[in-house]
This record gives sequence, structure tokens and C-alpha cells, in this order.
Amino acid sequence: MISIEQILTPGRSLVNVPGGSKKRVLEQIASLVARDLPNLDTQDIFESLIAREKLGSTGFGNGIAIPHCRLTGCPTPICAVLRLDAPVDFDAIDGAPVDLLFVLLVPETATDAHLELLRQIASMLNRSEVRERLRQAQSSERLYQLIVDAQNDQ
Repeated sequence: MISIEQILTPGRSLVNVPGGSKKRVLEQIASLVARDLPNLDTQDIFESLIAREKLGSTGFGNGIAIPHCRLTGCPTPICAVLRLDAPVDFDAIDGAPVDLLFVLLVPETATDAHLELLRQIASMLNRSEVRERLRQAQSSERLYQLIVDAQNDQ
């Protein structure tokens, strides 16, 4: 089974990311992933995330969103985590603005394993103490380590 630790890197774990708007945050996610994985196109990533949001907001509640999509040319699942410097409106189910984003990009031929990754992320973020620790992380390295630790505690 794939774990978050296998698909998230310290370089894709960022704190104090400027938010602004849902669209702007999704643009930043696309740029971040494309910088890290040059075989993926920024515009393709952005358009895929936007298309998924049009089906229904990925705002999960408790200030968390889990933007995710299937992506042509994506060889394996990819995760990124952003903590925004200020919450943005994400049309979340509880109406609360979002400041923690867990991004999951999966190959077009996604399987049950990818649904399991979403379940793992959601389960980890259901724990208030985990959310609190992630919000207090002062560096990208610390944010990454907290996620790995929380994943291993499940």
C-alpha cells in the first residue's frame, strides 16, 4: 500500500504560502508541482484541479481542503502540502475558510489505492491535535516531518 510519506517530499511541503483566492492557491499548487516534476505541465495541472473543483469543492471542513485530480502524464501519485499565511474561502462544506491544503495528483488510470490515499489523508486530518501541530509548524521541513509522524501514528 502507498503511504503519504512515499509521495510527499520536503520540497512540496510549504508554510506561509500567500493565499489570496482559491484560484490563486490552485495556480500556486500547479506551479509548485511543475517546478518539482518538469515532465508535468503547469497549465494541465491547474486546469485539472479547476475541473475537479467544478464538480464540487474539495473543502473538507476545519480549515482544510484536499484538492485532487487525475492527471494525464502523471506517472505515480504526487502529494503536496501548503499552509497558507491567511485563510481563503474555498467553498468548504462547513463554510470555514481554508489554510491547510493537502494536494493529491494521481495517474489517469487511478485505482482503489488512490482512494485509500485520500482516506489516509482525511483520517489523519480528522484529528484536531494533528491539525493544530501542522498549523504551528514554523518551517517547511517541520511541516513535512509532522505529516510523516502523524501518518506513522495512525
